[in-house]
Amino acid sequence: MKRFIIAIILLSAMSLSAAVFMDGEKLTFNVKYGIVNAAEATLEARTSVYQGTPVWYLTTNARTHNFFDKFFKIRDRVESWWDKESLLPYKFSKNLQEGRYRQHRVHIYDHARRRTTYQRWSFRENRFENSEMDMPIDAQDILSAFYYVRSQPLQVGKSVMVNITADGRNMPTEVLVHRKEKVKSIFGEVECLVIEPKLKGEALFKQTGNILIWVTNDAFKIPVKLESKISFGSFTATLESAQKVPLKLK
Repeated sequence: MKRFIIAIILLSAMSLSAAVFMDGEKLTFNVKYGIVNAAEATLEARTSVYQGTPVWYLTTNARTHNFFDKFFKIRDRVESWWDKESLLPYKFSKNLQEGRYRQHRVHIYDHARRRTTYQRWSFRENRFENSEMDMPIDAQDILSAFYYVRSQPLQVGKSVMVNITADGRNMPTEVLVHRKEKVKSIFGEVECLVIEPKLKGEALFKQTGNILIWVTNDAFKIPVKLESKISFGSFTATLESAQKVPLKLK
Protein backbone atom coordinates (compact mmCIF):
# COMPACT_ATOMS: atom_id res chain seq x y z
CA MET A 1 0.00 0.00 0.00
CA LYS A 2 2.97 1.92 0.27
CA ARG A 3 2.11 4.41 -2.31
CA PHE A 4 -1.56 4.61 -2.25
CA ILE A 5 -2.02 7.91 -0.78
CA ILE A 6 0.73 9.56 -2.65
CA ALA A 7 -1.73 9.01 -4.95
CA ILE A 8 -4.05 10.03 -2.75
CA ILE A 9 -1.69 12.47 -2.24
CA LEU A 10 -0.98 14.43 -5.09
CA LEU A 11 -3.79 16.72 -6.07
CA SER A 12 -6.13 20.30 -4.25
CA ALA A 13 -8.50 23.13 -5.00
CA MET A 14 -7.42 26.42 -6.53
CA SER A 15 -10.74 27.86 -5.50
CA LEU A 16 -13.17 26.04 -3.28
CA SER A 17 -15.95 28.16 -4.70
CA ALA A 18 -15.44 26.03 -7.79
CA ALA A 19 -16.79 23.15 -5.67
CA VAL A 20 -14.42 20.51 -6.92
CA PHE A 21 -15.42 18.52 -3.86
CA MET A 22 -18.27 18.61 -1.39
CA ASP A 23 -18.02 19.07 2.36
CA GLY A 24 -17.83 15.55 3.78
CA GLU A 25 -16.57 13.88 0.62
CA LYS A 26 -15.32 10.41 1.54
CA LEU A 27 -13.79 8.00 -0.95
CA THR A 28 -13.08 4.38 0.02
CA PHE A 29 -10.75 2.20 -2.01
CA ASN A 30 -10.26 -1.54 -2.14
CA VAL A 31 -6.57 -2.30 -2.40
CA LYS A 32 -5.34 -5.47 -4.08
CA TYR A 33 -1.85 -6.95 -4.02
CA GLY A 34 -1.95 -9.13 -7.09
CA ILE A 35 -5.32 -10.91 -6.86
CA VAL A 36 -5.61 -10.61 -3.07
CA ASN A 37 -7.94 -8.08 -1.42
CA ALA A 38 -5.38 -6.95 1.12
CA ALA A 39 -6.33 -3.51 2.43
CA GLU A 40 -8.72 -0.59 2.54
CA ALA A 41 -7.84 3.07 2.13
CA THR A 42 -9.94 6.20 2.54
CA LEU A 43 -9.65 9.82 1.49
CA GLU A 44 -11.83 12.39 3.27
CA ALA A 45 -12.38 16.17 3.26
CA ARG A 46 -14.58 18.03 5.75
CA THR A 47 -14.98 21.42 7.40
CA SER A 48 -13.13 22.00 10.67
CA VAL A 49 -11.31 24.70 12.66
CA TYR A 50 -7.58 25.16 13.27
CA GLN A 51 -6.67 27.56 16.08
CA GLY A 52 -9.92 29.45 15.53
CA THR A 53 -9.65 29.60 11.73
CA PRO A 54 -12.00 27.72 9.36
CA VAL A 55 -10.11 25.01 7.49
CA TRP A 56 -10.58 21.95 5.38
CA TYR A 57 -9.51 18.95 7.42
CA LEU A 58 -8.09 16.47 4.92
CA THR A 59 -7.28 12.90 5.93
CA THR A 60 -6.18 9.63 4.44
CA ASN A 61 -6.18 6.30 6.24
CA ALA A 62 -4.83 2.99 4.99
CA ARG A 63 -4.92 -0.35 6.77
CA THR A 64 -4.42 -3.94 5.77
CA HIS A 65 -7.11 -6.51 6.58
CA ASN A 66 -6.54 -8.71 9.63
CA PHE A 67 -5.55 -11.79 7.64
CA PHE A 68 -2.96 -9.78 5.68
CA ASP A 69 -1.42 -8.26 8.83
CA LYS A 70 0.50 -11.51 9.31
CA PHE A 71 2.39 -10.87 6.08
CA PHE A 72 2.77 -7.09 6.06
CA LYS A 73 0.84 -4.91 8.49
CA ILE A 74 -0.04 -1.36 7.46
CA ARG A 75 -1.64 1.32 9.64
CA ASP A 76 -1.10 4.70 7.98
CA ARG A 77 -2.75 8.03 8.74
CA VAL A 78 -2.04 11.36 7.05
CA GLU A 79 -3.65 14.69 7.98
CA SER A 80 -3.69 18.24 6.62
CA TRP A 81 -5.27 21.44 8.01
CA TRP A 82 -5.86 23.62 4.96
CA ASP A 83 -7.00 27.26 5.15
CA LYS A 84 -10.34 27.82 3.41
CA GLU A 85 -9.46 31.31 2.14
CA SER A 86 -5.77 31.22 1.27
CA LEU A 87 -5.85 27.51 0.35
CA LEU A 88 -2.49 27.07 2.05
CA PRO A 89 -1.77 24.48 4.75
CA TYR A 90 -1.28 25.33 8.42
CA LYS A 91 -0.17 21.87 9.50
CA PHE A 92 0.66 18.51 7.98
CA SER A 93 1.04 15.25 9.93
CA LYS A 94 2.12 11.83 8.71
CA ASN A 95 2.01 8.67 10.84
CA LEU A 96 3.14 5.48 9.09
CA GLN A 97 3.36 1.88 10.22
CA GLU A 98 4.39 -0.37 7.34
CA GLY A 99 5.77 -3.73 8.42
CA ARG A 100 8.66 -2.93 10.75
CA TYR A 101 9.00 0.58 9.38
CA ARG A 102 7.72 3.48 11.51
CA GLN A 103 7.51 7.16 10.69
CA HIS A 104 5.94 10.20 12.40
CA ARG A 105 6.58 13.60 10.86
CA VAL A 106 4.92 17.00 11.20
CA HIS A 107 5.23 20.33 9.38
CA ILE A 108 3.95 23.63 10.81
CA TYR A 109 3.76 26.30 8.08
CA ASP A 110 4.32 30.05 8.53
CA HIS A 111 3.46 31.42 5.10
CA ALA A 112 3.92 35.08 6.11
CA ARG A 113 7.58 34.35 6.92
CA ARG A 114 7.95 31.69 4.22
CA ARG A 115 9.31 29.37 6.91
CA THR A 116 8.26 25.97 8.17
CA THR A 117 9.01 24.06 11.37
CA TYR A 118 9.78 20.43 10.64
CA GLN A 119 9.24 17.93 13.46
CA ARG A 120 10.60 14.42 13.13
CA TRP A 121 9.75 11.92 15.85
CA SER A 122 12.67 9.90 17.22
CA PHE A 123 11.35 6.51 18.32
CA ARG A 124 14.68 5.74 20.00
CA GLU A 125 14.70 8.92 22.10
CA ASN A 126 10.91 9.21 22.37
CA ARG A 127 10.80 12.88 21.37
CA PHE A 128 10.51 15.22 18.38
CA GLU A 129 13.63 16.55 16.69
CA ASN A 130 12.77 20.06 15.47
CA SER A 131 14.29 22.17 12.72
CA GLU A 132 13.26 25.26 10.74
CA MET A 133 13.67 25.83 7.02
CA ASP A 134 12.72 28.13 4.16
CA MET A 135 9.86 27.23 1.84
CA PRO A 136 8.22 28.64 -1.34
CA ILE A 137 5.51 31.25 -0.85
CA ASP A 138 2.86 28.95 -2.39
CA ALA A 139 3.95 25.72 -0.68
CA GLN A 140 1.42 22.94 -0.28
CA ASP A 141 1.77 19.72 1.67
CA ILE A 142 1.44 16.39 -0.11
CA LEU A 143 -2.22 15.94 0.75
CA SER A 144 -3.45 19.47 0.01
CA ALA A 145 -1.57 19.30 -3.29
CA PHE A 146 -3.88 16.46 -4.33
CA TYR A 147 -6.95 18.69 -4.14
CA TYR A 148 -5.11 21.52 -5.86
CA VAL A 149 -4.46 19.40 -8.94
CA ARG A 150 -8.05 18.13 -8.94
CA SER A 151 -9.23 21.68 -9.59
CA GLN A 152 -6.91 22.36 -12.51
CA PRO A 153 -7.95 22.31 -16.19
CA LEU A 154 -5.97 19.17 -16.99
CA GLN A 155 -5.14 18.50 -20.63
CA VAL A 156 -3.54 15.48 -22.27
CA GLY A 157 0.11 16.14 -23.05
CA LYS A 158 0.40 18.99 -20.56
CA SER A 159 1.52 19.00 -16.94
CA VAL A 160 0.75 20.87 -13.72
CA MET A 161 3.49 22.09 -11.39
CA VAL A 162 3.02 22.19 -7.62
CA ASN A 163 5.48 23.28 -4.94
CA ILE A 164 5.33 20.75 -2.12
CA THR A 165 7.06 21.14 1.25
CA ALA A 166 7.12 17.96 3.32
CA ASP A 167 9.55 15.54 4.97
CA GLY A 168 11.98 18.37 5.63
CA ARG A 169 12.46 19.36 2.00
CA ASN A 170 11.00 21.47 -0.80
CA MET A 171 9.89 19.38 -3.76
CA PRO A 172 8.83 21.08 -7.03
CA THR A 173 6.49 18.42 -8.41
CA GLU A 174 5.29 17.82 -11.95
CA VAL A 175 2.00 16.03 -12.56
CA LEU A 176 1.88 14.56 -16.08
CA VAL A 177 -1.38 13.99 -17.98
CA HIS A 178 -0.74 11.00 -20.21
CA ARG A 179 -4.02 10.09 -21.95
CA LYS A 180 -7.79 9.66 -21.84
CA GLU A 181 -9.17 6.22 -21.07
CA LYS A 182 -12.62 4.78 -20.32
CA VAL A 183 -12.86 2.88 -17.05
CA LYS A 184 -15.63 0.85 -15.40
CA SER A 185 -16.37 2.33 -12.00
CA ILE A 186 -19.02 2.71 -9.31
CA PHE A 187 -20.32 5.59 -11.46
CA GLY A 188 -20.64 3.33 -14.50
CA GLU A 189 -18.26 3.55 -17.43
CA VAL A 190 -16.59 6.95 -17.25
CA GLU A 191 -13.94 8.73 -19.27
CA CYS A 192 -10.84 9.31 -17.18
CA LEU A 193 -7.56 11.14 -17.46
CA VAL A 194 -4.52 9.04 -16.61
CA ILE A 195 -2.10 11.17 -14.62
CA GLU A 196 1.29 10.53 -13.05
CA PRO A 197 2.79 12.61 -10.23
CA LYS A 198 6.57 12.89 -10.38
CA LEU A 199 7.22 13.56 -6.71
CA LYS A 200 10.82 13.49 -5.54
CA GLY A 201 11.23 12.21 -2.00
CA GLU A 202 9.37 9.79 0.25
CA ALA A 203 5.93 11.24 -0.37
CA LEU A 204 3.40 9.57 1.92
CA PHE A 205 4.97 6.19 1.68
CA LYS A 206 8.37 4.63 1.27
CA GLN A 207 7.86 4.44 -2.45
CA THR A 208 9.32 2.57 -5.39
CA GLY A 209 8.37 2.83 -9.04
CA ASN A 210 5.76 5.03 -10.70
CA ILE A 211 2.19 5.83 -9.71
CA LEU A 212 -0.64 6.09 -12.22
CA ILE A 213 -3.97 7.64 -11.20
CA TRP A 214 -7.24 7.56 -13.15
CA VAL A 215 -9.42 10.63 -12.39
CA THR A 216 -12.80 11.37 -13.94
CA ASN A 217 -12.50 13.72 -16.91
CA ASP A 218 -14.88 16.37 -15.57
CA ALA A 219 -14.86 19.30 -13.16
CA PHE A 220 -14.60 17.01 -10.12
CA LYS A 221 -11.70 14.74 -11.14
CA ILE A 222 -12.60 12.03 -8.68
CA PRO A 223 -9.91 9.33 -8.46
CA VAL A 224 -11.39 5.95 -9.37
CA LYS A 225 -8.28 3.82 -9.77
CA LEU A 226 -4.59 3.83 -8.81
CA GLU A 227 -1.73 1.52 -9.76
CA SER A 228 1.79 1.42 -8.40
CA LYS A 229 4.75 -0.80 -7.64
CA ILE A 230 5.86 -1.29 -4.06
CA SER A 231 8.83 -2.90 -2.36
CA PHE A 232 7.43 -6.43 -2.62
CA GLY A 233 5.24 -6.33 -5.73
CA SER A 234 2.52 -4.04 -7.02
CA PHE A 235 -0.93 -2.88 -5.99
CA THR A 236 -4.15 -1.68 -7.58
CA ALA A 237 -6.60 0.49 -5.65
CA THR A 238 -10.17 0.74 -6.96
CA LEU A 239 -12.85 3.11 -5.70
CA GLU A 240 -15.55 0.95 -4.10
CA SER A 241 -17.73 3.53 -2.32
CA ALA A 242 -18.19 7.30 -2.27
CA GLN A 243 -20.09 9.68 0.00
CA LYS A 244 -20.98 13.31 -0.67
CA VAL A 245 -19.97 13.28 -4.34
CA PRO A 246 -21.77 15.01 -7.25
CA LEU A 247 -21.74 11.94 -9.51
CA LYS A 248 -24.50 9.34 -9.35
CA LEU A 249 -23.62 5.84 -8.22
CA LYS A 250 -24.63 2.95 -10.48
